[in-house]
Amino acid sequence: MVDVIGDIHGYADKLTALLLKLGYSQQHGAYAHPERTVLFVGDYIDRGSKIRETLQIVRRMVEAGRATALMGNHEYNALCFHYQESEGGHLRKHLIKNILQHYVTLEQFQNRQAEYEDYLDWFKSLPLYYETESFRAVHACWDNHHIESLRAVLPEDRLTDELIYLSVKKGTAFHLAVEETLKGKEITLPDGIHFEDKEGVKRKLIRIKWWENPARANYKHHSVINMEGLPEDPIDPALLNSYWHYDESEKPVFFGHYWLSGEPMLFRSNVCCLDYSVAKDGPLVAYRFDGEQQLDASKFVMV
Repeated sequence: MVDVIGDIHGYADKLTALLLKLGYSQQHGAYAHPERTVLFVGDYIDRGSKIRETLQIVRRMVEAGRATALMGNHEYNALCFHYQESEGGHLRKHLIKNILQHYVTLEQFQNRQAEYEDYLDWFKSLPLYYETESFRAVHACWDNHHIESLRAVLPEDRLTDELIYLSVKKGTAFHLAVEETLKGKEITLPDGIHFEDKEGVKRKLIRIKWWENPARANYKHHSVINMEGLPEDPIDPALLNSYWHYDESEKPVFFGHYWLSGEPMLFRSNVCCLDYSVAKDGPLVAYRFDGEQQLDASKFVMV
């Protein structure tokens, strides 16, 4: 019996309210439930005003054995933003857009450098994926090929310092596996078409529905977010890494990452996204999983 909770992004008050609504209470400094545990799908930092409080809640639950916390792309980005390259600079470049993404987190840890670096060390303890006999969870994308290749390399499904340095080497299979697991699959839009993301940055890449067969998709249908102006032309197969997709026969998979809006819904009876844009006044969402292989939309809980 697991309560899977979506991206929090420093909204500790909503996290506390959601845990209370789910029946958790404070026990010896950590939220706990007499029968259930929590699985967090990542993205605890950036955007919100209570990032330190969020990390405290999540970490204490993990250390008390009351929760499992996965790595999100924001935790991975924070590590790369912090790690220096041997020839100078950092693994994640300190460009203006990257600085702005992390600014709120860094500001809240001002004059708390040791505490921040302790959390960076803790980020490395977070697994990139999670699987039991009855379900799977990941921050952005469960690609069986990527997961198997990561399992062959990652000690206890976690990144080490050495592997973090290897993960930024573009053009390698390891980079692609880490990138798509934490950030999802993307394709390039046709010439002359772009969109602006939530920070106002013009983008040519769209996040695609990796659980649907791309061989039968067009740009508009295959985009995770329904955006105006996307063409209904078939996708050029050359843009796709493969025709793999998450089949209807696979066990249920939970993830976050995609900034959905509206009422929580299931993409399919075995595909559940839990990110409903808490940082844009959306709800913080959980799914109460009890082992069912056909997920039920009535089991969403939100605040």
